[in-house]
Amino acid sequence: MAAEKAGKKVARKKLRKSKSKKKAPRVAKSKSANHVSDATIKRLSKYYRTLQNALSTDKTTISSEEIGKLNGLTAAQVRKDLSFFGAFGRRGLGYSVVDLHRAISKILGLHKTWNVCLVGVGNIGTALVHFKQFAEQGFIIKVVFDSDPQKVGHLVGDMQIQDFAKAKEVIEEENIKIAVVAVPSHAAQKVVDQLVDAGIRAILNFAPISIFVPKGVAVRNENMAIEIEALSYALSSKGQKPRQILEQMHGGLA
Repeated sequence: MAAEKAGKKVARKKLRKSKSKKKAPRVAKSKSANHVSDATIKRLSKYYRTLQNALSTDKTTISSEEIGKLNGLTAAQVRKDLSFFGAFGRRGLGYSVVDLHRAISKILGLHKTWNVCLVGVGNIGTALVHFKQFAEQGFIIKVVFDSDPQKVGHLVGDMQIQDFAKAKEVIEEENIKIAVVAVPSHAAQKVVDQLVDAGIRAILNFAPISIFVPKGVAVRNENMAIEIEALSYALSSKGQKPRQILEQMHGGLA
């Protein structure tokens, strides 16, 4: 009888041991709650400008409903976007315009100045040099580059165009982290590769082509042709379903 009890005790221990070795069920990983989408950041920029306008009229408080209405959004969307970064305002009282403007400025990195270089002094590049809002927002164009010998050494605005061949040396000297690229499409990728090698970590691309960068480098594309094509689609497709557009062209595509 004693031997039987001892045997059962050993069996129970083995069973507990085998259960403890079983792996916990795998749980699918969800996207981090701290992830902030590009769309959210773009909306924050709109809120920032809305608050700037409010400050210019000496407005002291503003509600999420007002911010949403001025930007074609719901109050819930505004509150959701802001909630990624903390608690702002008080229920029923709205937001302090000054405080929220200051907070979003810090979130977007606009509370400090950034040294910027511009590459490509064609029509777009020249216009960007004269775009005063860059400096007003703390983005200081420190140097302008071009590879055309006929342009190097000449002035654009009050800046002397420098040879892009010297870009790496100048970018390091001026501690530049942001570049604006306004070169023809066939030259864009090579220019971007050289900028990244020189230490650039953020690029605003006006070249009409997609560019590729390594992880850790931020890119924003500004293609005006794509934007106006979207407007063309909006006018052409008005009142039609997507499939109906091609059906009007000789019975559609085969």
